[in-house]
Amino acid sequence: MAHRKGVEAVDRTLRDIRQNDRPMGGITVLFCGDFRQTLPAIPRGTRADEVRACLKSSYLWRDIQSVHLTINMRVRTGDNPDDRQFSDKLLKIGEGTYPQLHQGKLLLTPQICCIVQSQPHLISSAYGDVTIILNRDNFWLCERSILTPRNDQASEINNKILSNIQGESKVYSSINRMFDEQEATNYPIEFLNSLNMPGLPSHEICLKIGIPIILLRNLRPPQLCNGTRLKVTQLQQNIIEAQILTGCGSGETVFIPRIPIISNNFPFQFKRTQFPVSLCYAMTINKAQGQTFRVAGVDLGVSCFSHGQLYVAFSRVSSSRTAYYFQHS
Repeated sequence: MAHRKGVEAVDRTLRDIRQNDRPMGGITVLFCGDFRQTLPAIPRGTRADEVRACLKSSYLWRDIQSVHLTINMRVRTGDNPDDRQFSDKLLKIGEGTYPQLHQGKLLLTPQICCIVQSQPHLISSAYGDVTIILNRDNFWLCERSILTPRNDQASEINNKILSNIQGESKVYSSINRMFDEQEATNYPIEFLNSLNMPGLPSHEICLKIGIPIILLRNLRPPQLCNGTRLKVTQLQQNIIEAQILTGCGSGETVFIPRIPIISNNFPFQFKRTQFPVSLCYAMTINKAQGQTFRVAGVDLGVSCFSHGQLYVAFSRVSSSRTAYYFQHS
């Protein structure tokens, strides 16, 4: 998912520091990735723009030696022949050779996932009875999620699950301000409050004690990074106390403050001061890339729109028996 210009910037920096004109200043650099997965995200870009942003389009690619990994370690958990078949079909999805119907849509069968008939059934398949979900331990919570292509779908599922969970909810509202005070009359506060973009926390965040959240910004690497999942333990007026669920800081109790966040996705600049978190019973496929789950549900109410999204979604689990799929009729 890394943009090639970021890698090229590292290359130029290392050449300057080491005063060596060889690639990466003569240092051996190991890149880990899979080009079947999602390519760099280019806002309002075409497929050609994503390909041009990929590392393969960089001048560095001619100096890179490819070393191929051939064994799916997620699937290699036993000698079940169905799991090996699941791995083979995943590769066909990633390579674009899986059987297709019309307009590029794939025919998913029980050999690749368990098909459910409704969104409530999808939620219950992933989380069971959501009314007792607060009684589950942290490990159980970490090993399951529902994946969607878009943020608005994930928010819809998160709100449905949250409404069925007992406990007092607390709503945190953001503070939005324009950088240019003279533009404040053109962009009123009510308009700024209504804006929602990927990576930008919502104007109103509704939370309850015991629910999982995900960080949207780097706060204190490597413990608190973008994508780190946490469990809420206390909800204060200006601070959220949470326990880290994933990563090297797992089990550590931390405090999350409100921070100013500036979005570059608009033709004007404004600052939103809000907690950089979001509810994460459901998350986007792009956000889940690199994670491993025991149970994963995939809601394709909106079809995948980016290269590799479907491959990433189904490859988060080790078996077709724990991948659940639902598509709106």
